[in-house]
Amino acid sequence: MIKIQQATINDIEDLEVIFSLYLKFYEVESIRDANITFLKERMQNNESIIFTAKKDNEIVGFTQLFPTFSSASLKKVYILNDLFVLEHYRNQGIAKILIHRVIEFAKENNCARVSLSTARDNPAQILYEKLGFKESSFKFYNYSL
Repeated sequence: MIKIQQATINDIEDLEVIFSLYLKFYEVESIRDANITFLKERMQNNESIIFTAKKDNEIVGFTQLFPTFSSASLKKVYILNDLFVLEHYRNQGIAKILIHRVIEFAKENNCARVSLSTARDNPAQILYEKLGFKESSFKFYNYSL
C-alpha cells in the first residue's frame, strides 16, 4: 500500500536519496551535501511543499511544489516543479496519486491553479492531460544566469 505524506525536516536524509536519483535522471550533477542543504532550506523557509509516496517506509516517489502568486486572480499558485517515481515503481499509479494529493492540497489552500512545465518529449504529458492539466496559451521564456 502506498502512503502519501507531506515531508518534514526529519525526512531530509531519506528524501535526499530519491532527490539525487531525480537529478541524475535529468543529467544534473548531484552533490549530497548540496542536495540536503537545498531541501532543508526550502522547508525551513516555507519555500516548498514536498509530498512523498512511501511503500513499506521507503520513499518510492515524491513531488515538490513551489508557491507563487497570480495578480490576475489575486490568489496563490503552486508550481509543480518536481515529480519523480523510482523506476521499479513506475506504471503503478504512484505519480497519479501524488498529483491528486497536490491538487487536493492546492484546493485546501484556496489556490487559483497548479502549474507545471515539462519537456516536449516527456511521455508524462499523457498523464497530466488525463488528470485535467491543459496546455497553456502563454509562451514561457527563460533567461539563464
